[in-house]
Amino acid sequence: MSDRTEAGERFRDELRACLHVERWVDEVADAAPYASLDALLAVASAAATPLTPAEIDEALAAHPRIGEKPAGDGAAARFSRAEQSSADAGDAELAAAIVAGNRAYEERFARVFLIRAAGRSRSEILAELDRRLALDGASELAVVGEQLREIMLLRLEKLFADAATPISAPA
Repeated sequence: MSDRTEAGERFRDELRACLHVERWVDEVADAAPYASLDALLAVASAAATPLTPAEIDEALAAHPRIGEKPAGDGAAARFSRAEQSSADAGDAELAAAIVAGNRAYEERFARVFLIRAAGRSRSEILAELDRRLALDGASELAVVGEQLREIMLLRLEKLFADAATPISAPA
């Protein structure tokens, strides 16, 4: 594999770690190079708005449950570990409540509960989990799509904040 092809695959893998939706990865990668991080974020956000129900399922397959340690050592797992760290992460009672909430959520919506955990305490996550359990299916699906976009944008900012411009991989 040539250096250019390897760089292109690395770029796509980095995008996939931000939002594991192949259509989105293709759209964002195909629009490169980007003159700035802001340009990348704008295209990435537009390409992820909206996500179809099937794309939401595709993306969720790459996310661990809130409160569970992500498997593996890839970029997505490293992001999840960092995003789920919080000051109250060692609270056993809170952890048990999140496990019970995850179970109730999965029974109600037939998917894992997803939230932008970065910057939120476990208490805040649990409160949001409880609030979202009361939503109807369509409203909750819209919230999940928004949470996926928020996570994706945060991850892109972390990956490319110090990148040289233009942002891309060689074609």
